[in-house]
Parts: sequence; C-alpha cells; structure tokens
Amino acid sequence: MENNKVDIIQTTEEIVSEEKSLPPMGFEVIKREFMKDKLALFALIILVGIFVVAVCAPFFMDLDKLTRVDIFNRYTAPGQGGYILGSDEGGRDILALLVVGTRNSVFIGVCITIFSIIIGVALGIISGYYGGVIDDILMRIVDFIMVLPVIMIIIVVVTIVHKFTIWTLIWVLTAFSWSGITRLFRTATLSEASKDYIAASKTMGTPDWKIMFFGLLPNLSSLFITNFILNFAGNIGVETGLSFLGFGLPVGTPSLGTLIGYASSPDIIENKKWVWLPAALLVLVMMLCINYIGQALGRAADSKRRLG
Repeated sequence: MENNKVDIIQTTEEIVSEEKSLPPMGFEVIKREFMKDKLALFALIILVGIFVVAVCAPFFMDLDKLTRVDIFNRYTAPGQGGYILGSDEGGRDILALLVVGTRNSVFIGVCITIFSIIIGVALGIISGYYGGVIDDILMRIVDFIMVLPVIMIIIVVVTIVHKFTIWTLIWVLTAFSWSGITRLFRTATLSEASKDYIAASKTMGTPDWKIMFFGLLPNLSSLFITNFILNFAGNIGVETGLSFLGFGLPVGTPSLGTLIGYASSPDIIENKKWVWLPAALLVLVMMLCINYIGQALGRAADSKRRLG
C-alpha cells in the first residue's frame, strides 16, 4: 500500500516537472518576449495609454467647447488663460485638438490597415497557392497598381470629389495600399505551398480554402503580424503627410497632419512652437512605439512557429 502511494507521488511529480519543462505556448510566448524586451513593454504601455486617452477623452472633456473658435484667445501661450498646451490661430485648445486629431489619425490608420491586409493577404495566398493563369492575372494587376503615381492620384481624387469625408480618404488609400502586401504574401505562399503538409492535406481531400486559410496562413503568422504593425505605422504616416500638405482630411477636421501643417510660416515655426510641436512629437513617439512592438510580436510569432 505504501509502495503504491510512493509510486503515485513519483508519477505526479514527474507529470508536474514535465509540464514545467514544456516550452511556453500561445499568449505565454508573447508575454515572455515583452518581459524580456523592456523597451518593447514600455512602448506598449505608452501606445496603449495614447489610444486610451484618445478614445476616452470625450467622456471627460467637452471637446466641442474646447475646439470652438475664440479669436480673442488666439495664439495663447501654454499655461495661460486655462490652456495647458496653448491655443492656435482660432483660439482653439491645442490639447483638445491633439486628442481629436490622434483619434482621427489612428482610426484612419487602423481601417486602412485592416482593409488592405484582408485584401492583400487573401489575393496573395490565392495567387501563390494556385499559380498558373490566376497568378499571372493577379500579378499583372499588382504590377499595374504599383507603378501608378499613387500620391498624385490621391491628390487629384481629393481635389475633384466634392463631398470628401474620412471614409472617402480611407477607401482611396486602401485602393492602392494592398498591392505590395499581395506580392509579399504571394512569394511566401509559393515557398510554403511546396511543403509536405500541404501535399498531405490535398491528398486527404481537404478543401483548398481550408488549406489556404487554416493550414497555410497560420504558418505565415510572423509575416502577417510584422506586416500589420508596419503598415499601420505607414498608413498613419501617409495620412499625416497628406493632411500636412492640405490633401488629407476635410477642412475643419483635426488630425495630427493638420496640426503639424500649422508650421507654415517662419514666425509660427520659431515663435509659436506649441501650435505644431506637440503633434510632431506625438507622431514620432507613436512611430517608435509601433516599431518596437512590431519587432517583439514578430519574434513571438517566430517562436510559436518553431515550437509548433
């Protein structure tokens, strides 16, 4: 009886030790990467904080009142007249404009990234998986879109469209941003589709759509995550640049680009830095945070793929 108890205890200890020795999986891999990379963890905290403030600010601030034109308080310096970051030419609170502008820029960047990733990944996997005529047709379309002067076309569209909204800008940018993603995932799929597990799935009679999106796509997770993060940063940059040039969001709609666009004269650049500098610094911080987070997520995805 005592021997049986000893055997049970030893078996239990062996199971526990085996569980402890197992490599981390899923969320644990991502958590481990962020705990190892303190800079990426710090970047994640800052980025989440920026997003939370941008989303939750309307519940604590009267943004309509703060962004109302008040010419009697134009170019008020920071800390004066109740303005924490000062006011712009119209007497509007720079802090409130920064919050609204961040929310608009992030919303546009997320939407463009999601739509372009969905289109680009789907077409890229289909093109690389089937090859042949389908691949030729899709790649010729991609080649045509990639040689177009995208910025010039966007500027023309913005100029000729009368009722230009945030969604118009999102759809226009999405229409030209999926082609590079398609080419990237098509190349990765060509390499992945030649492996044994794809051939085994075909032999077992698994439908092609299930092989592509439930068998092949998970093995491209590191590429997917890294591409998503970098495209998100790039799309925010494109929107900011277009708004800075005056061809982005409609007039009167704040964004980080329109705030940076206030730096249009030597007097403002030199003597009224509070009008444009906070937005420029915020864009820089967001780009750096997204870059560090993307690197950590890419390493985590690579680890999961090796373990899987």
